[in-house]
Amino acid sequence: MANLNKVMLIGRLTRDPEVRTFAAGGKVAAFGFAVNNRRKNQQSGQWEEEPVFLDLEAFNRGETGRQLADQIEQYLRKGQQVFIEGHLKLDQWTAQDGQKRSRLKIVVDNFQFLEPRGEGGQGSGRAPQAAPAARRPAGPATGSGYDEPVPEPDAVDAPEPRGEDPIPF
Repeated sequence: MANLNKVMLIGRLTRDPEVRTFAAGGKVAAFGFAVNNRRKNQQSGQWEEEPVFLDLEAFNRGETGRQLADQIEQYLRKGQQVFIEGHLKLDQWTAQDGQKRSRLKIVVDNFQFLEPRGEGGQGSGRAPQAAPAARRPAGPATGSGYDEPVPEPDAVDAPEPRGEDPIPF
């Protein structure tokens, strides 16, 4: 039986990342994230946004050279819109009153910036479009996996407009 545990989200941070360091030298960045579900109100017929609030964690993974927690700590702030790729993790514990508790979290495997850094952000200029850990697959022709950086929006070659509509109907 096949299994797949993959999450892809576009949303905004609801709080600044909180970073903890482990005794062995590892690091984890925890932050809140919100996405919207759209649903149609049966009475009014209008579309409504229903927010979903999630807890996310990103770890430094030394064996692969990916320092996600460091990058998230350095670049992400409350309110920023980000694309997240990750997987679900179930945390289970026993509360002080003896009851068993559980919560689903999302462990970040990859992320990508979706907007330039705001005027109030650190430094000036734009945030990088893709952190080293936030790479787009190169596609089947090159087979290089996640080694190609995401191009800057200014560097993308847009097709030149034509005088005629290419669609014949």
